[in-house]
Amino acid sequence: MAVQLFLGGARAGKRDAVAARWPGARWQPLTLGETLADWAARVPPVVQDKPAVLHGVLPWLEDALAQSDDDDALRRQWQAALAALDARFHAAPLIIIGHEIGRGIVPVARLERRLRDMNGWFNQDVAASAERVWLVRHGLVMALKG
Repeated sequence: MAVQLFLGGARAGKRDAVAARWPGARWQPLTLGETLADWAARVPPVVQDKPAVLHGVLPWLEDALAQSDDDDALRRQWQAALAALDARFHAAPLIIIGHEIGRGIVPVARLERRLRDMNGWFNQDVAASAERVWLVRHGLVMALKG
């Protein structure tokens, strides 16, 4: 997959880093209730050599957790969808903006802990197949893979 994953905390500079590298990128958020397969179906892989940027993962995951208590099933669903994205965007760049929420105090609330866990697994699954992975902190970009 020609995926590049940009990870970082809130207001770390992920969007600025992506915009600086791909000024003409097509920003395409995941919408609540949408699956990754739905997103892939509505976003063409190539439009005038401008990569697609998938963002809005954290609210999307939070919504998915509110709809299902089966974390393993949710993970299997997005793993299958990531494989489908691999096929659809094989030759086209796809930038995914992920969130780092695993540092700091572990939340007391069960749903917040689930969100933290699922977000970490989502980032791991994307990073495993990504061509490049970047960490953004304080506006600084560091290559982690590729």
